[in-house]
Amino acid sequence: MHSVSKSAPAGRSLVALATLNFFLADARDGLGPFLDGFLATHGWSPMTLGIVATLGGILGLIATPLFGALVDASSRKRLLIVIPVILVTAAALWTLASPGNASVFGGQSMTAVVGAVIGPALMGLTLGLVGEQAFSAQVARNEFWNHAGNVVSLACVYIAASLYGLAGVIGLMLITALAAIAATLAIDPAHIDNDVARGLANDDGAPGPSGYSVVLGSPGLILLAVTLLIFHFGNAPMSRLIAQNFSIQLGSPFRTTAIVTGVSQLSMIAMALAAPLIIRRFGLASVFIIALCALPLRGAIAGAFPSFASIYPVQFLDGVGAGLIGIATPIAAERILSGTGRFNVGLGAVMTVQGIGASLSNIVAGWLTDKGGYGLAYWVHGGVALLALALFVTARRWIAPERRKAPSRR
Repeated sequence: MHSVSKSAPAGRSLVALATLNFFLADARDGLGPFLDGFLATHGWSPMTLGIVATLGGILGLIATPLFGALVDASSRKRLLIVIPVILVTAAALWTLASPGNASVFGGQSMTAVVGAVIGPALMGLTLGLVGEQAFSAQVARNEFWNHAGNVVSLACVYIAASLYGLAGVIGLMLITALAAIAATLAIDPAHIDNDVARGLANDDGAPGPSGYSVVLGSPGLILLAVTLLIFHFGNAPMSRLIAQNFSIQLGSPFRTTAIVTGVSQLSMIAMALAAPLIIRRFGLASVFIIALCALPLRGAIAGAFPSFASIYPVQFLDGVGAGLIGIATPIAAERILSGTGRFNVGLGAVMTVQGIGASLSNIVAGWLTDKGGYGLAYWVHGGVALLALALFVTARRWIAPERRKAPSRR
């Protein structure tokens, strides 16, 4: 049985984890939110962009549970972050250099597949570093540094695109990728308990249950996955559509997207700071309820007010909804699967199901936009979240359980 010191991991590893989250914000998704604005100004239609996003989402959701099992089994979690960062950056550079069918569809497919391992690997690494009891707070800290990195990156992209054009954007991508790799390698593997990293609270030497039996035998995990499927079906295309719409209107994809995305990232920083306080005071379920209520309001504002000024409340609510969901999801999965030794498989399965919703939504959003304009898509996708809210309120005790009092390995 692998064991580590009972004391907290050395400061160097936690600083490196914070640094990794800071730079990984830009390095894990390649072009990320800039892709749609960039391609829209090169003549790509909303429907075609929806197909691109759907293809990438389908490939990613197929890969995610497989990579979750890989993370559970692997003791080389740092490598499972370094390799995807290299490949994602290469795919993004290919798309920027030649935005044709091969680079866009091929590059985004590779980004989706290899990028699917980063989420489970980062969560497993975090759990292995700090243990079960400190996991909730550390997830919030990870999200704080992730969104802070996004804000700084967006500001740098805005400045670099203004001063140097596309060459400045490429230079920033290379810098952030190298920094993320260096931060990953600075985490001491001796501080990672690989049993704790997979959610195995106690190891009696007997083989644990299979990943499939754990997932299928956890009603709370299934209900969590369905709730997130509905939420992400509504939420996933919203920021993409806003970036497309105003990039075309203003003719400046990188600077426009930097503003649109920057507002939501600032909101997510505030949510990362508030989430631990909300969980301690009101419970994990309250975080889900706030997040699920934010999306219908966001869709209504975006649909009713088409001016550029509306992006500020709309994207603030994106930070509330997506920001809180991003923190609450791994915490809920860890609580549901505590002691099973299949945390990363279960989290990967949840991410797969929510990915189905996000993937299908992109092509639906493209079709709605072609038929009735951006406003129709905003109203429909915002309203979908009401179904997720109803499901969560009905099944909240299974989806967001209180932390168990079982003894911890740490």
